[in-house]
Amino acid sequence: MLEGVNVALGVTGSIAAVKTVELAHELRRQGAEVRGVMTGSARGIIHPWAIEFATENDVVTEITGSVEHVELCGYDGWADVLLIAPATANTVGKIAGAVDDTPVTTTATTALGSGTPVVVAPAMHEPMYDHPGVLEAIDTVADWGVDFVDPRIEEGKAKIASEEAIVCDVARAAGERPLEDERVVVTSGATGESIDPVRVLTNRSSGKMGRAVASACYVRGADVTLVHGFVGPQSVTRDAALPESDDEGNVPYAAVRSVESASEMLEATREACADADALVSAAAIGDYTVETSAEKIRSGQDLTLDLEPTPKLIDEIRDEHPDLPIVGFKTETSGDETAMIDRARKTLERAGLAFVVANDASVMGTARTTALLVHGDDAARYEGTKTGLGREIADSIAAILGDAVGP
Repeated sequence: MLEGVNVALGVTGSIAAVKTVELAHELRRQGAEVRGVMTGSARGIIHPWAIEFATENDVVTEITGSVEHVELCGYDGWADVLLIAPATANTVGKIAGAVDDTPVTTTATTALGSGTPVVVAPAMHEPMYDHPGVLEAIDTVADWGVDFVDPRIEEGKAKIASEEAIVCDVARAAGERPLEDERVVVTSGATGESIDPVRVLTNRSSGKMGRAVASACYVRGADVTLVHGFVGPQSVTRDAALPESDDEGNVPYAAVRSVESASEMLEATREACADADALVSAAAIGDYTVETSAEKIRSGQDLTLDLEPTPKLIDEIRDEHPDLPIVGFKTETSGDETAMIDRARKTLERAGLAFVVANDASVMGTARTTALLVHGDDAARYEGTKTGLGREIADSIAAILGDAVGP
């Protein structure tokens, strides 16, 4: 996600500074090169050696005749983005007032003057975060184009955002935003049809592919709605859980609408698509539903379930939005790529889709995938991580929407 990106990491005097070692590691896991800048207060909480160890680079603890702030974030400076995490109320207020009395605030002023993107992840006690002056300072700095990663409000504290949220916003700030101002709806996960109050008819989808697409679209600037079903049956060794979400169930890169049944997913998608610019239908939506028993069905008896077909989501949305770019997914079990392409092309033509991603059911729940991207008469093969495929899909959507707008 951050391949080739240089991140200047500003650390200030919040107790959340103890988390910056792991944050620096995560930034590097995602491909970034990281260099640390610390305030004196931060050095009272975590030793500069810890940041040096995590980044494998020298840490700026004072501004000297080497003008470290300019070398990092001046015109043609080293950094592609300045990340201040954690940022205290004191530091945010100083940035808003152009007060340069720490290495971090001096670097921030330099970055803002040079046009280097700045991302701020506040962390403080909740009453401080609610102070009118702090909120005014946040609004002021945000109006200058600084991206804020909202804290998690828990236990009377505005705790620093999750690593996933910070990494997503750093990637969004540092990269191109071809989907800026575009609204993308992504469906993801499995649906389940209730048989009785205990049992459901479902499938093995983990939702990883849809979440990868949603994250990639967000990083490219989109406003993303994720219509997410629940996670189907998975081995305990497979991490199929939703990423950390806020109190409203939203993940860092999308507003989430949680659903269970195919009908709920259709209705939520229909509502989300009312003002959407594109839809990616990555969810494994059940093809059949069943009449639900009000009481638990007792075991030990012969039982027949009458299955009724569910509406095809892409067909329903296509009927309501004839011009909406829709990306479909087609899962097969044959392993025959020629047959997969043929079936994907039939779906593409039937629903007038932008393109179809065809894959084998064996990739459900895994981190890696093999897929065929079918565009009209063309089919491109992809093999790699679902995160990487999400980026490919997001880039294709950006190209389609860009072509729709024209020069």
